Amino acid sequence: MKILDSQQCAAFKAFVESHGYFIVAGHKDPDGDCVSSSLAAAAILKAMGKECLLLNVGPFKRPEIRQYEKSFASQLPFMSQEDRKNCGLLVVDCSELPRIGDIGESLKGFDAFIIDHHKTAEIPAGAGAIIDPTSPAAVCLLAMLYESLVGNPDAETAKIMFLGLSTDTGFFRFLREDSAEVFELAARLVRYGANPNKIYNRITGGKPWPTRKLLGLLLSRTERFCNGKLALTYETMEDTKNYGQEGRDSDALYSALLSAQGVEAVVFLRQETDSSCTGGFRSLDNIDVSAVAAKFGGGGHKNASGMSVQGKIATLIPQIVKEFSRVL
Repeated sequence: MKILDSQQCAAFKAFVESHGYFIVAGHKDPDGDCVSSSLAAAAILKAMGKECLLLNVGPFKRPEIRQYEKSFASQLPFMSQEDRKNCGLLVVDCSELPRIGDIGESLKGFDAFIIDHHKTAEIPAGAGAIIDPTSPAAVCLLAMLYESLVGNPDAETAKIMFLGLSTDTGFFRFLREDSAEVFELAARLVRYGANPNKIYNRITGGKPWPTRKLLGLLLSRTERFCNGKLALTYETMEDTKNYGQEGRDSDALYSALLSAQGVEAVVFLRQETDSSCTGGFRSLDNIDVSAVAAKFGGGGHKNASGMSVQGKIATLIPQIVKEFSRVL
């Protein structure tokens, strides 16, 4: 992770000072990093004397973020042309407006600033940006901006930041040997008031019983491809109906499959509607799953990416396997 320089901090400060009001938006189906980055951005704006609207279409399916759902609006309220001119758009943990959801179209035309860490990030024309793919979480960038522009965060803000850092790093399991700055940031957040034990239990505990049954089903359904290097499983609409959507635990699924001998990449597909699917890709070491996700209009990180695409599981599987055969 790179430390933000004075020029980056100054650019963000100038953006904040040039607007009287802000919309803070993150990607649909938010995770811990998206929510914590949004809340951290709001804390910076508040400390700098600015007001903002937190915007996210949801759904807030993950148990560790559900308590924050009430802080977010799902629709953009009516704004006059004068209001829009005075309003800045701060997009966190993504850069493409379509990833925000159906409301992304209504956010076009705002003066925007992007804070993201995804390898596949694309900056909208005319927008300012701080994008660092070496950062394990977008909230790391917000934490450094907070420290630079405001000072030490209070305990509640530190807890929120630590939550986002923990979720995107798999509670630090995904970090490599060049991650000293990340651990130094984590240590500072603990000094500010974050409790790693409580946050870990909040992330990993309290899963509804049906999710344990679903996890077993997904594991039993898994098949291997590419000489055993790729493990692929899927969830049907009938599975969703039977086991619900509450408390999903895909991280446990990825961990279990990636721990199998010889497996280097994992694909998890879910049939969301009759004509659309979502997919999650995870990998070890040098396998770049973001390159595969990009082939299907998705993106993300080298070892963790996703997609949302039109199609059915049965037809997508051979297409995905074909693309993975190029990188495995």
